[in-house]
Order: sequence, then structure tokens, then C-alpha cells
Amino acid sequence: MGEYILEMKNIVKEFPGVRALDNVNLKVKKGTIHALCGENGAGKSTLMKVLSGIYPFGTYDGDIVFNGEVCKFSDIKDSERHGIAIIHQELATIPNLSIAENIFLGNEREVHGIIDWEKTGSDAREIMQKVGLYEEPTGKISDLSVGKQQLCEIAKALKKDAKLLILDEPTASLNENDSENLLNLLLELKSRGITSIVISHKLNEIERVADEITVIRDGSTIETLERDKDEIKEDRIIKGMVGREINDRFPKREHKVGDIAFEIRNWTVEDPMVSGRTRLDNVNLKVYKGEVVGIAGLMGAGRTELAMSIFGRLFGNKISGEMLKDGKVISISNVKDAIRHKIAYVTEDRKGAGLILDEDIRRNITLANMKKVSRTGVIDADLENMVGEEYKKKLGIKCSSIFQTTGNLSGGNQQKVVLGKWILTEPDVLILDEPTRGIDVGAKYEIYTIINALVAEGKSVIMISSELPEVLGVSDRVYVMNEGKIVGELKGAEATPEGVMSAIIKNRRL
Repeated sequence: MGEYILEMKNIVKEFPGVRALDNVNLKVKKGTIHALCGENGAGKSTLMKVLSGIYPFGTYDGDIVFNGEVCKFSDIKDSERHGIAIIHQELATIPNLSIAENIFLGNEREVHGIIDWEKTGSDAREIMQKVGLYEEPTGKISDLSVGKQQLCEIAKALKKDAKLLILDEPTASLNENDSENLLNLLLELKSRGITSIVISHKLNEIERVADEITVIRDGSTIETLERDKDEIKEDRIIKGMVGREINDRFPKREHKVGDIAFEIRNWTVEDPMVSGRTRLDNVNLKVYKGEVVGIAGLMGAGRTELAMSIFGRLFGNKISGEMLKDGKVISISNVKDAIRHKIAYVTEDRKGAGLILDEDIRRNITLANMKKVSRTGVIDADLENMVGEEYKKKLGIKCSSIFQTTGNLSGGNQQKVVLGKWILTEPDVLILDEPTRGIDVGAKYEIYTIINALVAEGKSVIMISSELPEVLGVSDRVYVMNEGKIVGELKGAEATPEGVMSAIIKNRRL
């Protein structure tokens, strides 16, 4: 057996009107961490679906050689039998089942068709400890953090005797601590001889753990970088991904700040699930016209809860305090009120709450402002098509047509559709919650450009992001949140990573 556990040779995969993979070649060495990088829509996930049997033999051209054997996987179970396991960004857990039940789903511990619960528990505890998870196997998986659920998925794969793990954006939804734990686990698994292929847009993480990096652009293999031979730096990876150097990650704009556009005073919100527990405590915040205000903070600080409580009271109970727009107190009881007052909210969960994935692009864009494309209460199809085409061009949505199913778009283009949906409502205040999560550096730059265009028109943007460099790079001012409170306001030279962490630490000492 050679040094390579996997070779994918001249892989071609076509969809109607699109060649998603064009003679892609990939070689992965045994016992290494191999990163797969590229822009959204470059073909990374498609290649891994070919490898894992989701796209079975016969639907693509080329060869898969795994452990020296040419493989023709008929489905995902076939690839699993050979020792390949794929862990998707959207975790395949069943919330109402226990941790142990999820780990052995489809691989149950049974005797004569009856589940052996004692063996299920003991085997689960054994494999959980190997991935650093020390919970009770009988506990519900839905009670775990996303990071710990990721560990359960890896435990499930290891219990199936996986020799090659494929992880698609494994840290996209994790906080810094959980991300660090997951990366350390991959390094630990590597020391045990387990090979990993990691797809990620977090290039700093790739730079840290990857032994080799294969860059894919427009469905073709561009290059493979080796740690011992090549300089593995973010700028080098980005150049391969986008075909050019990006010298400034955050496009410049002129700061022309006007009057106060939006303000909340003494905003206090009770937890809807736990009576008497305060989730937001006397929050005061203001945004000027033509300004981007960032909200920084650790996971659980209350940033998303703040955004949702503002936008039509989507979160919270017993909400008190004042909300002002253009200097006047306004009352918002639901989402319809928020839209009427020209406030919009782009959710952090674009797939679950931002889009209807099986609808086309055109319909998703017009969904929040049907009046814009209706006459006397009836949708004007020609007008809807015209608006769809306008926003496709305006936002640079890469698609076959406005009638393409939104769920088939890359993450970056899905994000543009969500933005288009809310920009169509013509908001004065746009709240963006993790607007670049899970998208590549090139698509991020395009999103930042759209934000700049909005504030140039005098709009106000509130931006929430877990990526601190992004918050600092895009915002004019930054509020720091911790444990449901505003604990700092930074601008100019104060707006640094050290300034943010200092504000959080000082608050914790009180």
C-alpha cells in the first residue's frame, strides 16, 4: 500500500448546464490533515459528495482510489463500509434522542433485533471519552452545545471504524473555545493515524493544522501546497482561491455620518423560557445615518437576542425600554411593525430562517415586500421577474437564472439573496447578524462592498459578528456586549482586539 490513502483522478461532475467539477485531481497522504480551500461554488462540497457516495458511481467521470483499491461507491453506506465518513456543516443529529442513540444511529447495539441498552451506554461512554466528551450518554443531544454535538458526530464516525474523516466547515458555527477544542482533536486523531479532509473558510485555522492544502477554483484544481515545501500563508491561499491578490480585506469608504437614525434606551428583556431571568439588562445603543455600528462579544453575550428583540420582538418576554427612530419614540409589536418602520433583520441562520430553500431566487427576494411586485393584491409575474433580475445584477448573484432553486446556490450567493430580500424592503436601519458566516474571503469582500453602498446612501447598519477582525474592519464604532449588558463603546484607535477584551474582562471583575 502506498503513502496515499486517497487519490481522486480526473473527476468530472456535471449538472444541467453546469460543469461543477472539471478534471479535478486530489491526493491525500495517510495520517495527515488535508485542507480543501476555494470560494463558495468552487466545487469543494461537490467533490466530497462524489467521494462519500452521495453522488454515486455513474453520475460522474473519473476514478476514486481508496487504500489502493478503485472504488465505485453506490451510496453513502457503501463509502462508510470502506472507512470514509463525512460530517456535514448542518449536523445530522436527532434532537429528541439521547447522545448514545445518536452515536449509534444506523449502527445500533442489538441482540436478536433488540437493542442492548447497557452495551449502548458503555460503548458510547468509551468512544465519547476518546473525543474529549464527558457527558452522560443518556442525556439529550439537544442539550449539548453545537461544539459538543460536533464531537458526537466525530464519535459516531469513529465507532464505524472510519479511516478517513471529511469535515465540511466544522468550526463555522462554533465559538473560539469549541473551535480550538475541535482542532486539537483533529491533531490528536492524526497522531492515531486517522486521516482528515477539512473544508473551511477560516484560513487561520487551516494555516495552523493542515499538512497539505489543495486549492480549487471554478471546478478545477489550482495547486496543492505542502507544509514542508511551500509557504502556507493566508495571502498565498487567497490568491489561489480568487486568482488575484486581495491586499485589503475590507474595502475603504468615506465616513459621512449624519443625525441619529435609531436608538434604544434602557432596553431590558426577560428570558422567554426562564421566568425572572434577565437576558438583556438596560442596554443603550444609538446608530447614526450613514454609519456601521458593530456589536462584539463572546458567544452568549446577548448579541443575537438583542437583534431579535428589536426586530418585532422575535425574542424575549416582558420587554421594557424605549425605541426611537429619527428622534421619535416608536412601538414595534411584531415583524410587520418593524418592516413598516423601515427596520430589517438579516438572521444568522440563513438556511433555517432566512430563506425558503426550495423556492427560486426571485421569490425569495420578493418575499418580505410582496406589495412591491403586486397590483391590487395580485402578484404581477412580469414585475416580480424584473425585480429579481435587478437584484441579481445589483448584488452580483451568480446563478443560472432567477428561477434557480435557492438551495442549490453556494453559501455566498444564498447570503446575497437574503440581503436582497431585506434591501427590497427599503430599510433605513439594517441589522446584520453574522452576515459572512460560512462564506469565502472573496464573497465576504462583496458583502462588505454592499454594506458600504448602503451606508453611502445614508442607511444605518448594525453588524453582529463572531469574527472580531471583521467587526473592527467594517465598523465605524463598536459596542462591546457581555452577559446581556453593553460594557464598552469603542471608536477610532480604541477599536482594537485588546480594547474589546479589556472591556469584557473589566466587566467580569465587577
